[in-house]
Amino acid sequence: MNQPHLADKWTVFVTGSTGLLGSNLVRALLEQGHRVKALARNPEKARKVLGNLDVEIVTGDMENVDAFEQHLHGVDVLMHTAAYFREYYQPGEDHWHKLGLINIQGTVNILNAAERQGVKKAIYVSSSTTIGSNPDGTPSDETSGPAESEMDFNLYARSKVVAEEGIEHWRTTHHDMPVVLINPTWIWGPGDAGPTAAGKLILDFLQGNLPAIPSGGSSVVDARDVAQAMIAAVTHGHDGERYIVNNQYYSLAEIIGMLSKITGRPAPRLHMPYAIGMAFATVAELAAQVTGHPPLATRDGIRTLHYKVEYNNAKANHELGHQPRSFEQTLRDEVQWYIDKGYIQQAFKLSPAMN
Repeated sequence: MNQPHLADKWTVFVTGSTGLLGSNLVRALLEQGHRVKALARNPEKARKVLGNLDVEIVTGDMENVDAFEQHLHGVDVLMHTAAYFREYYQPGEDHWHKLGLINIQGTVNILNAAERQGVKKAIYVSSSTTIGSNPDGTPSDETSGPAESEMDFNLYARSKVVAEEGIEHWRTTHHDMPVVLINPTWIWGPGDAGPTAAGKLILDFLQGNLPAIPSGGSSVVDARDVAQAMIAAVTHGHDGERYIVNNQYYSLAEIIGMLSKITGRPAPRLHMPYAIGMAFATVAELAAQVTGHPPLATRDGIRTLHYKVEYNNAKANHELGHQPRSFEQTLRDEVQWYIDKGYIQQAFKLSPAMN
């Protein structure tokens, strides 16, 4: 399918606009002169997260795309970041039902709605969890298959695999709107109001609530770099193609070591082995069911941190111009954001910013 004809400036419909990626994407689009319609379940939260940005806030929920479909009229590009994600990594019942409604069926529904309303191109945010390790140990790329062993416990990852399969099937009978898939690794960065697990780790460290360093790690990426890759995909991404957007793999010990260097706060001396981490998460989930507060850790989260996959992001580098910034800079910016927004009282001095 050929690239659609687009003017220099676009009208973009962003789902998940109050999330870490979505809010950074909205800002990046506005900075580059585009018009944004921002979908949000809670308009008050959207106004708080997006501040005084010149955006049109559309109230809606991915479980009922029909209710906001008319707002897709006149849109050039759909950027679909919304997903049932943070909620999945909390104790609860019937997660697969919600994952199916939002991540799978909701994705197909919004593609159908966008095509009906004449949207010219869609950028869909999937996940690196749809890509497993290669048997020969080489870094995985966009042609690598899913991580079957991870699918057994990570229902979020499974939902993203099924959603990608649904998009591929959708493309066989819909030819008017190209769809590009972005597969980011673990997303960090300023604007993590949720907070996600990444932001919670930073806040726990800053507030002295991290008694030990968990084992494991993950490939990571800055939300702002993912946003820029999505924008580049509008003009350079090819229909049906996946693009891994990644920085590199870091252990949690390395990440906490960087936070210690940035803030001057000492890192915990104790390290938590995997078995103890799983036991701690089990207790934390039980406690959360009683108190109603989010658990300090979940078993799915601990398992995911122990599924190490190295990724080759050469395709995104070459075709989308993806050049990830220093992850230390990402952490410094995120810490500063939490200070500026009053999440923590600053009792330390940040190290000088990197050039």
